[in-house]
Amino acid sequence: MESFGSWSVLTTNFILILYIALGGVTLASLLHLANGKWRVHVRDFAVSLAVLFPVAFVLLLILLANGEATFQWMAHAHDDEHHLNAWHNYAFLVTREIIGFFIVAGLYGAFIKFQYEAQVDPSPEAQWRFRNIALLIPFAYVLYGTMVAWDFEMTQIPSWHSAIYAMYHFISNFHFFLAFFALFLFVLSRSDKLNKKIPEYVFNYLAQMMLAFTILWTYTYFAQYLIMWYGRLPEEFFRYHNMMEEGFGPLWWSFLVLKFVIPFLAFIFTVNRHTPSIIATVSFAIIVGTWIERYTWIAGSVDPKYYHIPMTSLFDILVTVVVIGVSFVTVRWSLTRFGLMRP
Repeated sequence: MESFGSWSVLTTNFILILYIALGGVTLASLLHLANGKWRVHVRDFAVSLAVLFPVAFVLLLILLANGEATFQWMAHAHDDEHHLNAWHNYAFLVTREIIGFFIVAGLYGAFIKFQYEAQVDPSPEAQWRFRNIALLIPFAYVLYGTMVAWDFEMTQIPSWHSAIYAMYHFISNFHFFLAFFALFLFVLSRSDKLNKKIPEYVFNYLAQMMLAFTILWTYTYFAQYLIMWYGRLPEEFFRYHNMMEEGFGPLWWSFLVLKFVIPFLAFIFTVNRHTPSIIATVSFAIIVGTWIERYTWIAGSVDPKYYHIPMTSLFDILVTVVVIGVSFVTVRWSLTRFGLMRP
C-alpha cells in the first residue's frame, strides 16, 4: 500500500497519454461533423497524435501486470470482510481493458485512413465512408472513456459510486486535450520547421472551446460534489472529505484553481482569446491542473495515512521524465514522417 502513491504517478501519466491519443482523432471528428472551416488547418496535426497509442498500450500492460500496485482494492480481494462484485474480477478487468483498447485504436486508425482518402479523393463514396466513421468516434470516446474512468479511478474504492463520474472524467480529459493541443500548436508555430503555417485565428477558436469546457467541467465537478454533500451521504462523501481535508487539500484546491479560476478569468476577456501567448500560458495551467486532478482521485483512494505527495521520490520524477521523453520522440517522428515538420 505504501508504494501505491508512486505507482499512481504512472497511472496518471498513462491516462493523460491515452487521452492525447484519443483527443486528436476525437477533435478532428467533431470538427468534421460540425463542418468547422478551420479544421483543414489542424486535422493533420490532431490525428498525428494518435501515434501515442502504442506508448499508451505499453503503459497499460505495465499497469495491468502490477496488479495490487495499480489497483489498491486487490489487497482486499480475498478478505472475508470485503465482498467485491463481478466488475472487480481481475481477469475480467484485464480482458476488457485490452480488448477495449484494441477496438478503439482500430476504429481511430480507420478514421485516420478514411480522412486521408477523403482529402485526396473527392468522390461521394470516399466522403460517405469518412462521414460514417466520423459519426462513430464520439460514441467510442464516451464509451471507452467511461470504462477507463471506472477502472482506474472511480472503482479504486469498490464501495464508492457516482452516476456522473464517467462524464466528469472524460470531459475533464478533453478539456486537458484542448489545452495540450493549443500549447502543442503554439510551440510548433513558433518554430521554423513547419511545412505549413498555422493561422493565428485557430488559437482563438481553441480558446473559445477551452472556455466552454472549463464551464462544463466545473458544472460536472460541482454537480457531483453537491449531490453527495447536500444529501449527507457519508458512505460517499468520505472520499471527498479525505482528499480535501486529510492530506491532499493543497492538491485539491490547486487543480480547482488551475482548471477553473485561471482559465475562466482569462478567457472571459475577448482580448485574451486573441493572444496566442496568453492562450499558451493558460493551456499550461490546465495541463498541470488536470495532471494533479487525475493523481488526486487515483492516489486519494487509499487511507489518508498512505497518502503520497507526487514528485517527492526519485521514482515519480524518473518515470514521468521517461514517459514525456518517449512521447516527445514519438510525436516528433510522426510529424516528420507525415510531412508536417522538417527534420
